[in-house]
Amino acid sequence: MTDSLAALSALDLRDALAAGQLSAREVTAHHLAVIEARNPALGAFVTVTADQAMRDAADLDDRFARTGPVGPLHGLPMGIKDLADVAGVPTGHGTAALPATVPTEDGPLAASLRRAGVVLVGKTQVPEFGLSCHSESRTHPPARLPQDPRLSPGGSSGGSAAAVASGMLPFAVGTDGGGSVRIPAAACGLIGLKPNRGRVATGSGQTDLGRLAVAGPLARTADDAALLLDVLAGDVNHRALSAEPGSFAPGSFTPPVAGTGRPPRIGVTTDSPFASAYDLPVSPAAHAALDAAVTVLDAHGHRIEPVHPHWDPRYPDAFSAVWTTGVGMLDLDADAERRLTPLAREFRARAQNRPAVDLARALDVLRRLEWDTVAAFAPFDVVLTPAMADTPRPIGWYTGQEWDVDADTDYRRQCQYTPWTSVLNVVGLPAITATTHWTAAAPDAPSLPMGVQLIGRPSGEATLLALAGLLHRPARDASDLA
Repeated sequence: MTDSLAALSALDLRDALAAGQLSAREVTAHHLAVIEARNPALGAFVTVTADQAMRDAADLDDRFARTGPVGPLHGLPMGIKDLADVAGVPTGHGTAALPATVPTEDGPLAASLRRAGVVLVGKTQVPEFGLSCHSESRTHPPARLPQDPRLSPGGSSGGSAAAVASGMLPFAVGTDGGGSVRIPAAACGLIGLKPNRGRVATGSGQTDLGRLAVAGPLARTADDAALLLDVLAGDVNHRALSAEPGSFAPGSFTPPVAGTGRPPRIGVTTDSPFASAYDLPVSPAAHAALDAAVTVLDAHGHRIEPVHPHWDPRYPDAFSAVWTTGVGMLDLDADAERRLTPLAREFRARAQNRPAVDLARALDVLRRLEWDTVAAFAPFDVVLTPAMADTPRPIGWYTGQEWDVDADTDYRRQCQYTPWTSVLNVVGLPAITATTHWTAAAPDAPSLPMGVQLIGRPSGEATLLALAGLLHRPARDASDLA
């Protein structure tokens, strides 16, 4: 069975481990071998803890022999972003401004995963302090897209997404404060889910004044994403989704709006709250992904209608003010500040010079936008947008090859690539990305994934997972990969 481990989903591995058909050591050793083979070209991991992982796997096997599976994810390997603390493993935050620290205890996310029986195998690449929608830093080689290593896998969970898409991990937990799960999932051809605010107890572990960040799954299938979300939501005083009436169980999705006697109503929009600040071109590939989703949903009897939210034109400035507050609060001396990337250094200066009353006004704008958006989306069961506005961007496109792109240009390019993600962190609604289209391959350019974002009602993750399972087109053959 170990010869075919690469073909197994996370759910398959979970079942085989729980049945004793595979050992934690076998599964961990397999994935560590894939990491050793593929990580040098892709930069997904910044630290690999192979020896400790094998010791932890052996301990799980011993405990399994005595009492059975240790937790719902018994023996499954997992990486964790280099923003979260893991006991005994350096946390670098993707920055050259500060030395990495070695915590003596697990942070909340790592502790949650260990309780579930996960084997932690290392730390994955992130941009500086998780600020950006790429995964490039001054401390490690950039994470690269498995389909085409010249391109970025997105961010800030780009290292984790690249690891899942390339088979180094069966699935992964990312953290999403402005799209940091959904962006790399879309770039890498994965399912990426941002849960409803409050659904999952563990977030990024960083300063989060706007309550923007939440942990969520990156997976190759909707079933795998469902399994991981069910575990995350069931931990630390949150009921598991599978225990709720009408919710999902992995591998068994109920149709949206079942029993209502009406077809599901889906709103479609390409409007973005960043349009008041930037020109936001939508590429033909993004339109093709959206059209592909609409075609499938229409064929299944869903009612498709346009929706045009009236976004507050103050959103771009308000979001930027709140999003950058954390970097302004860092305790850095002048030498450390000079080692920051241009984006972090400039946004830190703006945060420190921003009067408190202006920050309060920005928070008020975002809270009002939350109310307005929930009201605008209320008539619909789901709202559909493109996932990203363009195909995955080249390494260095945001920052320059020598980190010579100014902060405003860097930030504008990020907003232009991801015009629909951050507003859902502000609003708190659940949102998922799924791949619906692959671009045509060319002699010097492989086929690339393009997808859509589905936005649910409050706590509507089960509906989103059902629709993602319907729409998702994973890489199935060599024509989809480099």
